[in-house]
Amino acid sequence: MSETAGAVPEEAPEPRPRRRQARGERRIAQLLQAAAQVFCANGYTATSTNAIAREAHVSPGTLYQYFPNKEAIAIELGERLLAEMRAAHGQAFTPANLALPLPELLDAVLDPMIEFNCQNPAFLALMHGSEVPGRIAEEHDALHASLLARVGELLAHYLPDGTPAEHARIADMTFAIVKAGLALILAAPEGPERDAMIAETKTVLHRYLDPLVGAALTTIPSP
Repeated sequence: MSETAGAVPEEAPEPRPRRRQARGERRIAQLLQAAAQVFCANGYTATSTNAIAREAHVSPGTLYQYFPNKEAIAIELGERLLAEMRAAHGQAFTPANLALPLPELLDAVLDPMIEFNCQNPAFLALMHGSEVPGRIAEEHDALHASLLARVGELLAHYLPDGTPAEHARIADMTFAIVKAGLALILAAPEGPERDAMIAETKTVLHRYLDPLVGAALTTIPSP
């Protein structure tokens, strides 16, 4: 009998226990939460893996078991935040919302976005940092471009006599107002001051958009 015939077949490696996988996911979530807090406080460039480890109350060695460097942490956090942001936009641009008058439409579109940014202040700090990883910047730019295109399509529907250049200009201005408003909203203390800043942002948007699309929203069927 040959050695091959008598050899004991190798056993397949055992799958990782579910409990160990769950513990690893909890540790990753702990590290990402700590990273979000440090990125928000210090910005991406000034943040170090040691600072993230301290915030997470773990050793740097423990952090390196899950992430090789700061960039990997930022990419994982950024991708998760972008996925949540896409979901927030999905809640906003629904056919039911787009059939509303302008004040109610602004509430329906802005409230999920404002809530997301208030719950995730690291989003703006990470996405608009000067030295964030290119992969995050590219995905954020793609999301921004798709939203601009979506708003441009809506403006073309409500303002059929306008040119593509006019639609793009109005969309850019709308996004600029929202971005500036979000910065002020996040800077305001939570409570009455933040609520007042949210109301001011909506007022500015309404006064800008109402002369342009207010009448169309009530006369043209929603897409």
